[in-house]
Order: sequence, then C-alpha cells, then structure tokens
Amino acid sequence: MIEGKGRVMSNQMQGEIAQLNSELEQTDDPRECYAKVQAKIRGYRQAGIKVPDDLALIEKRLVAECMAASQGRD
Repeated sequence: MIEGKGRVMSNQMQGEIAQLNSELEQTDDPRECYAKVQAKIRGYRQAGIKVPDDLALIEKRLVAECMAASQGRD
C-alpha cells in the first residue's frame, strides 16, 4: 500500500485510477469524462470506501473544464 497525506491507497485503487485516467485522455468531451469519474466515485462510496485524493482532484479539474466548456472557453 502507498501512504500519503494521511491516506492509504491500495495498489488496486491506484491501478483503477490509472486506467480511468488513461480512458479520460482518449475522450475529448469533459462532460463524458466527468460522468465516468462520478461513476467511479459512486462505486467507492457505495462500497463504503473513502474516495482517493487523486480521484477527487481529477473530479475537481473536470468540473472546471466542464464549466469552461459551457461558457464557450476551451
């Protein structure tokens, strides 16, 4: 397990986030990316697992990208 900033993230979680990030890089639509990240976050929460910091950061970045896209700023 990897420790950092008071959080412990398993190798499996790290691999899942890396895979998701790879999928996101292949998608041009920030709304589609955001939906994928939200689905992953929902899965962690439903399983009673705390959302990893890396995933929360990706979510915040995508929120900003979605807002910029909705305002016509790419």
